[in-house]
Amino acid sequence: MQMHLAALPQPPYPIEEIRKTIDKTEYMFYHQNMSAYLERLAALSANMSLEPAEDADCTLLSGDQRLSQRQEKALNVSHALLPNGQRIVLLKTLLTSACERNCYYCPFRAGRDFRRASLQPDEMAKAFMTMYRAGVVQGMFLSSGVAGGSLRTQDQILATAEILRLKMHYEGYLHLKLMPGAEYAQVERAMQLADRVSLNLEAPNSDRLALLAPGKVFIEELLQPLRWADEIRRKQPAHLAWKGRWPSLTTQFVVGAVGDKDVEILATTANLHRQVRLGRAYFSAFHPIADTPFEDRPAVSPLRQLRLYQASFLLRDYGFQFEELPFEADGDLPIQADPKLIWAQRNLSEAPLEINRAERRDLLRLPGIGPKSAEAILRARKKGKLRNAEDLRHIGVNPARALPYILLDGHRPAQQLAFQLGG
Repeated sequence: MQMHLAALPQPPYPIEEIRKTIDKTEYMFYHQNMSAYLERLAALSANMSLEPAEDADCTLLSGDQRLSQRQEKALNVSHALLPNGQRIVLLKTLLTSACERNCYYCPFRAGRDFRRASLQPDEMAKAFMTMYRAGVVQGMFLSSGVAGGSLRTQDQILATAEILRLKMHYEGYLHLKLMPGAEYAQVERAMQLADRVSLNLEAPNSDRLALLAPGKVFIEELLQPLRWADEIRRKQPAHLAWKGRWPSLTTQFVVGAVGDKDVEILATTANLHRQVRLGRAYFSAFHPIADTPFEDRPAVSPLRQLRLYQASFLLRDYGFQFEELPFEADGDLPIQADPKLIWAQRNLSEAPLEINRAERRDLLRLPGIGPKSAEAILRARKKGKLRNAEDLRHIGVNPARALPYILLDGHRPAQQLAFQLGG
């Protein structure tokens, strides 16, 4: 059974603090090489900020902040939000930072001059379980550089998961990365062992991928394993999966390194939601890394990343169709405001929505109204009409952002609210 989370500072966790924490428990001598494992884990996790946090919610770090977090002698962890609402502390790491691929943006690319590190599957499992049992971390996201081919690398990831699940009886959260070109049987085994499975598309289509990561093949290597993963979920019984439920699927895009447009990225995201029931798309604003072919390219604003997240949530959670997203003529989203607000300005300013008659799908299109607020409005309407902004506040709905775009019992409420607030 996992212990309570140790009292550590905010991540990244200094290795010396981890040692002190583990030393207070019976697990310090779980393996005689634990200190060496921690050193290698710190090196392996140093550039994992390229992988967004599992609970990325439009407040991701800028490039400068990311760089400042790559501290030596520290372990990179992040906070993850699970589907049940629980937050956990997640170790994000690689089996190896050696990589034979030459992706032009990537800190692990072949030929880049930096200190590489590796752990064998049993070493990774022992190191993680020592920290888990000591309460330092609560889950793991395991990826890897490609060393010895994608299939061998995938086997190493799966071997680590099997040691954790079958030999060490770990029942906690495990996110496994699929390698480019993984075979069907490997995808199937990952689906049986993980809580979440992901494969980074990196680019929205073959043409962009050729500019970003020329050694990868978009359809066969990247998209096909995601299709297999969903096929497994659709066709195989759930009792074959870990804890009797199939894992969610995610992917990630590198944004803005090769001229890609928001319209391309979100078109692919929308298709993935339909075709493979993608659980989440992550977006990583490009920032240059020294000693890569793209080291002189400008960093992409984190604000663009923010707008992509907001738009992707509209597609996934708010009933918007791709064609309804408010793209500019150049193919990008407006940067000055979130896309839901832009859509409301263009569609509801002259035709406000009557709160007392609107369906749930239309309520969700109002700025500031999410699923909980929409449900609260629908429940309140069964008891009587909502006549003013105070009625909305009384049922727990903050109407401030929606006011320019709604009617309450046939009247615009904006001036009434301003009077009530003394504005």
